[in-house]
Amino acid sequence: MRLTINGEDRNIENAGNVAELLGELGIASTKVAVERNLEIVPKTAYGETPLSDGDKFEIVHFIGGGSQEADLAAADDAGFVVAGKKFSSRLLVGTGKYKDFDETRIAIEQSGAEIVTVAVRRVNLTDPNQPMLVDYVDPKKYTYLPNTAGCFTADDAVRTLRLAREAGGWNLVKLEVLGDQATLYPNMPETLKAAESLIKDGFDVMVYCSDDPIQAKMLEDMGCCAIMPLGSLIGSGMGILNPVNIALIKQNASVPVLVDAGVGTASDAAFAMELGCDGVLMNTAIAGAKDPIRMARAMKHAIIAGRESFLAGRMPKKQYADPSSPLAGII
Repeated sequence: MRLTINGEDRNIENAGNVAELLGELGIASTKVAVERNLEIVPKTAYGETPLSDGDKFEIVHFIGGGSQEADLAAADDAGFVVAGKKFSSRLLVGTGKYKDFDETRIAIEQSGAEIVTVAVRRVNLTDPNQPMLVDYVDPKKYTYLPNTAGCFTADDAVRTLRLAREAGGWNLVKLEVLGDQATLYPNMPETLKAAESLIKDGFDVMVYCSDDPIQAKMLEDMGCCAIMPLGSLIGSGMGILNPVNIALIKQNASVPVLVDAGVGTASDAAFAMELGCDGVLMNTAIAGAKDPIRMARAMKHAIIAGRESFLAGRMPKKQYADPSSPLAGII
């Protein structure tokens, strides 16, 4: 029979159901999610779901795009809670743009991160034995945070995250709906639409958004479990361009606020934490560095230092000098 699988026309002769189809393609059923004619096929139903001539399938997995010790003993800080789960590390990292999966794994280990974002992409049917992210970054050790990178409509974002939940069983997701390819700035009307749909569907939604305090509050009131305003454009490395708005969003929020996008160096990460943010999500700042492993360690220390500085409370700014040495008894 003729099937369309991940956009390719295929002639399948020896498979009568989804389980047999995956076997014929050489794909491990435990590592993927399957959509048949726009309907997700539960893993428990693979063997009971027959194939029909003309069926259209999408078979997806996670790409670079549990908890571990975060070495935060130096900080008098209990971490943060999102969707009822506590995390010690306030650094979240992406898994894309590294030269290979080994570098991805080592960088994540050195960063001390507990949450890693992953993109959902089609399985390579030509070579289904290619290594997958789950073979290097253990989802039992790290909390996978499926995201909707590359989605420009609410419908595409919702569909992607439903597939992600089927593939991995996770309700905690990162929603981003982009406005255009040039800026990757969030499309807020579509973001609000997608967030509402996902929350109704039982997802715990961490949401990438503009640095607009009003929009951020709308997303929180809707039920999003974390607000993630951009520091600057995704992958730009420009740092935090609007710290006043970021601080306002944090002051008005009762859920975690994490800076997402634009961080370029350790001082940017520390600055975000000094504003009182609960965490920072970054990818290119580490993966795009000349030495990603060393930068991962730098970012871990920057997050700790920034948080400690915030908890300590900075000295007041003054418009005049104030000598640190006493003047009494001066020679």
